[in-house]
Amino acid sequence: MAESVNKEPESLIIGEVQLILAEKRTSLAALRTGIAVFALPLSVLSVLVATSKYYEFLQVMPLIIPLLILCVALIILGSYLVIRSIMRIRHQDKIILEIKRKHSSIAEFID
Repeated sequence: MAESVNKEPESLIIGEVQLILAEKRTSLAALRTGIAVFALPLSVLSVLVATSKYYEFLQVMPLIIPLLILCVALIILGSYLVIRSIMRIRHQDKIILEIKRKHSSIAEFID
């Protein structure tokens, strides 16, 4: 009898899983953005290193210092987005696993 009180309609459970999967897609998009933001400063730095024989560092220091500060800021932002996305994805996977354990009748449809 206690099982019937705790029983939710399958459509509601599937709706919950769909909502969590939509949030997971959003987290994956943020992860992709974080990787792109993280890769941009690395590309800029590789171009600076590759072309370093064409300029004198002390002469272009007023330009390179702000550029390096911007690169560090982008690396921090990219790292934040990647770490936050990974944490959210793991949390959403735990919620889906909990739903699968709680509602074994539809667990075979959730993968």
